[in-house]
Amino acid sequence: MRATIKYTVIRVVVFAVILAVLLLIAVPWYFATPIAALAGFAISYIFFRTTRDQVALELAHRGRRNTRDEVVTQDSDTDAEDAALDRSDSDNSA
Repeated sequence: MRATIKYTVIRVVVFAVILAVLLLIAVPWYFATPIAALAGFAISYIFFRTTRDQVALELAHRGRRNTRDEVVTQDSDTDAEDAALDRSDSDNSA
């Protein structure tokens, strides 16, 4: 989570600085905003690779943890459904 916050803050600051510079040199805001967004994306993609990779690893780890929890829940749900079906089959055959 820490790398995600760090990367987000870096990207917002890069965008804000570029936008401020463009606005200071009298570029209209409707041109400055998309230019700042694209430039911020390019700069963060090129220069902040390690932070971006840390964010990706955190997300992958979180995804694996959630998947394991869902599998355990699904297995216990499946077991309960199987037990209920077995009971209803035994009741029908008697």
